[in-house]
Amino acid sequence: MKKYYKIYNELKQGILSGIYKANSKLPSKRDLSKTLGVSIITVERAYGMLFEEGYILPIEKRGYFVNGIDDAFMNPSKPSVEQIELLPDDAENGTQDFEYSVWFKTLRKIISEKGDKLFIKSPAGGISALKNAIAEYLLRYRKMVVNPKNVIIGSGAESLYESVVKILGRDLTYAIENPSYSQIRWVYEGMGVNVCPLNMGVDGIQSSELKNKTFDVLHVTPFNSFPSNITASIHKRYEYLSTVKQGRKYIIEDDFAGEFFIPGSPTETLYSLDTLQKVIYINTFSKSLSPSMRMGYMILPDHLLEVWQKKLGGFSCSVPVLEQYVLAEFIDSGSFERHLNKLRRKMKN
Repeated sequence: MKKYYKIYNELKQGILSGIYKANSKLPSKRDLSKTLGVSIITVERAYGMLFEEGYILPIEKRGYFVNGIDDAFMNPSKPSVEQIELLPDDAENGTQDFEYSVWFKTLRKIISEKGDKLFIKSPAGGISALKNAIAEYLLRYRKMVVNPKNVIIGSGAESLYESVVKILGRDLTYAIENPSYSQIRWVYEGMGVNVCPLNMGVDGIQSSELKNKTFDVLHVTPFNSFPSNITASIHKRYEYLSTVKQGRKYIIEDDFAGEFFIPGSPTETLYSLDTLQKVIYINTFSKSLSPSMRMGYMILPDHLLEVWQKKLGGFSCSVPVLEQYVLAEFIDSGSFERHLNKLRRKMKN
């Protein structure tokens, strides 16, 4: 430790602990240098740091005086270096079914090929490479026709729920399934909106709840809703869509488990069935890849893109550019679909 910094630190602690009272005079630079056996320049540097941080005030021809500090900040009880305890590793066991080697091979490829592009600020809605990859994947794997410009990248479902509220507004009532994934309600209530729980039946939300409850936005998980594991029938899906014909504003389709359809073809999404552009589709890669990968996306109707741009277009995308490029390549190379097919075969068996 430099001598001047040691002097600065000891004097600062003396001021904070009350050894040097407010408005009291500190030793002159010459006297303190003789006492400590250091040069005057060393003391000057220590006093200069104390002055810059506001602990002392120089008064011409009189010397340095302790500046007054609120009593609430005196005698701080900060831990010493010896008291600092490092936390144990809290990482959970990895997803055994995830092909880490393929992911890291893709990571090395992207670092090698993209170079300076990895240090460029991401557009607010995410990079084009990932938006294109997601749109093409959805067409191949889910039979969903999506324009890449409508895809907005975000860091996980909770972040996207918040974005939806910011787009649609806090003055609306958001209806959710009862029971539902707890984070949905926590996010909405945390955003200050009114939440209306709708009781579930055997094939989705009960018809009487949809008809009799007052709400503006309907948040549903049509496929394998958590924790009920209920999948809405095709009749129920059209019933959900009919709610937006009756004055409700939008449906938020939460498709977190949609990749894990078995057997046969994927269940048709509300987004694909919608003819009114009233469905906001949300999905993430937390379940399909790993909970540690905080990446997801939402698909906005055309008429909401301008609203999104106005309200959220000035913010940076919350997913790092490197991760976006890696995921885009992982999807484009077919690795993501091979991974999903492997999981689906395992679930089927």
